[in-house]
Amino acid sequence: MSEQTSAIVSKVWGMCNPLRDDGVSYGDYLEQLTYLIFLKMSDEYSKPPYKKETGIPAGYTWSDMNTLKGAELEEQYKSTLEELGKQGGILGKIFKGASNKISSAAILYRVVQMIDNEKWVAMSSDVKGEIYEGLLQKNAEDIKSGAGQYFTPRPLIHAMVKCIRPEPMKTIADPCCGSGGFFLASQSFVADPENYSLDREQKEFLKNETFYGNEIVSSTYKTALMNLYLHNIGDIYGNVPITLGDALLTDPGYRVDYVLTNPPFGSTITKAEKPYLANYELGKTKDAKGKYKDRPRQSSEILFIERIWEFLKPGTGKAAIVLP
Repeated sequence: MSEQTSAIVSKVWGMCNPLRDDGVSYGDYLEQLTYLIFLKMSDEYSKPPYKKETGIPAGYTWSDMNTLKGAELEEQYKSTLEELGKQGGILGKIFKGASNKISSAAILYRVVQMIDNEKWVAMSSDVKGEIYEGLLQKNAEDIKSGAGQYFTPRPLIHAMVKCIRPEPMKTIADPCCGSGGFFLASQSFVADPENYSLDREQKEFLKNETFYGNEIVSSTYKTALMNLYLHNIGDIYGNVPITLGDALLTDPGYRVDYVLTNPPFGSTITKAEKPYLANYELGKTKDAKGKYKDRPRQSSEILFIERIWEFLKPGTGKAAIVLP
């Protein structure tokens, strides 16, 4: 991590102690940062030299909020979250159900000013991505946060990607993508000039057409969207590479060259809980009298293996899966 990135991560993470004193968890803080950084970058994109149409309604932009203090700031932030949650596309996906978890107006002001003082769009995607990944890592290191459910250790992810060796112009899926770690490592591998020399078409494919995924937890889904965007994957105002939902419940429809994933461990599932599994043979077991009967439950990681087989292109697809 560069010195510049480390300094910004330290600054952003330095807000944790006062936030925790105010009852804000690490996960809630990360969620609020996602909302606020998105608003700040959208504001930067709306101005020269970019002059992009951001889709954020007038009266609810960063510029309508960043100079306010106290109750005015709290009210404007609350109204902004509610309004953006009503919008379509990526805006609605990120802000759906959003609420202000920072109850102290003074602390909210400090967080807003901290974000306002950085030029996020001008940073390279490497720097922005490192900052957000740094925050995710710090979040995951806090045992009480429970962040391990969606933060797979990065050394493990990179080892799996090196084993698979994904190639340019091929597709990659993670049906339980968490914060998007497998996507980021795959992108880094394919974009590394020591592995491949990408032309313009291959770079565009890597950004917009390579990745497919699902995430079942709403807050983690929002985190993943921001993480991917900051790493230059997908277009935050266009197609979204991941969807919110359970990949075991319905078929997302994609068939890909590679699947890299860390399925949830330990839970068990019935056919009733996952209707699509009605025709899937869960296996037989003998009862006390020696007669066979349906085994009513199956571990979720085994069901994910069955599902992953369906996601792969027949005959050519490859998968790397974390299992107990």
